Amino acid sequence: MAEEQTTEATEGAAEQPGQQFAMQRIYLKDLSFEAPMGAEAFRKQWKPQVNQELNTKTNKIEDGLYEVVLTLTITVKLEEETAFLVEVHQAGLFGIQGIEGQQLAQVLNTVCPNILFPYAREAIDNVITKGSFPALMLPPINFDALFAQAIAQAKQKAEAEAESGDATVN
Repeated sequence: MAEEQTTEATEGAAEQPGQQFAMQRIYLKDLSFEAPMGAEAFRKQWKPQVNQELNTKTNKIEDGLYEVVLTLTITVKLEEETAFLVEVHQAGLFGIQGIEGQQLAQVLNTVCPNILFPYAREAIDNVITKGSFPALMLPPINFDALFAQAIAQAKQKAEAEAESGDATVN
């Protein structure tokens, strides 16, 4: 049975000749922490309002080498005042060969951010704790769903622009 599984795995790899994906390096590109309330934040009852913003950016360094930067911005408010703000730019270099088009876009926008997210979450947790605030456990993010949503929005926008263009021509 183990031989059958090995054979099937080998055949599956043969269907995708020349495709390679390798994580080269993960690094913290930028980290910012602000606590504008200062000591006043510690004197108020801790009922935070947490806002999370997420962004990814991809740079092609050279053929087959991409830098992906996952940016997470966390803003925590007490009532209407900002208790603290953390922004992390967690980056990675990824070697990708033999993957192109829509499949490459999906790898860069789902697989790479999935790899980077735990590192970004750890950096955020560390800096918040060093700022003497309670730990903040960020929930997992479904990058596949976000990518599918972005594709659907882009398609809707293109269709709307095409319809408005047709209306202008008539």
